[in-house]
Amino acid sequence: MADFNLPDKITTSPFSDVKGHHVAIRVPDRAIAIAWYQEKLDWRVVHKWPYADEELAYLAPPNDDHFMVELLGGGDPGPKPAPTYTDLGDSLGHAGYHHFCLIVTNIEETVAELRRRDVMIITEPFQLDAISRKLAFFADPFGNLIELAEVI
Repeated sequence: MADFNLPDKITTSPFSDVKGHHVAIRVPDRAIAIAWYQEKLDWRVVHKWPYADEELAYLAPPNDDHFMVELLGGGDPGPKPAPTYTDLGDSLGHAGYHHFCLIVTNIEETVAELRRRDVMIITEPFQLDAISRKLAFFADPFGNLIELAEVI
C-alpha cells in the first residue's frame, strides 16, 4: 500500500510524547448515539461516565484500541442544531469541526455494508490522486460526518 513519505520525527520536541487518542462529538442523546455506533459500525463501548449534567462515553472500532470517539451527550447542547448535509460540497461551507477519518481496506465493500445497514451515505467513493486515496463520506444520525479512506 502506498502512503505518504513522512518527514523525520522531531524526537527532541518537548511535545514528542504527544499521540492522538480520540475525537469528541457532541450529541443530543448518548444512548441513541451508542446504539447507532454499535448497530451500524460494530463499535465497542470502552467506558461510560457522567460529567456535570452530561453523559459521556468512549467508543472504539471493532478491531482498534488506539483510536476512540468520545460521545458528549445529555445536558443542553444549545439552540443551534448541527447542520445536515446532502453532499460533500454542502459541508465545505461551514467553519469548525468537519469530520474524522477511518482507514478501510476496501471502500466499495465498506460502503455497500453501510448501505445494507441503512447508514446515510453522503458521498459515494471517489479517487483523490493527490493523496493516493479513495474516499467516501457518511453521517451519523445527528449529521456528524465520518470519512472513509482506502490507501491506493
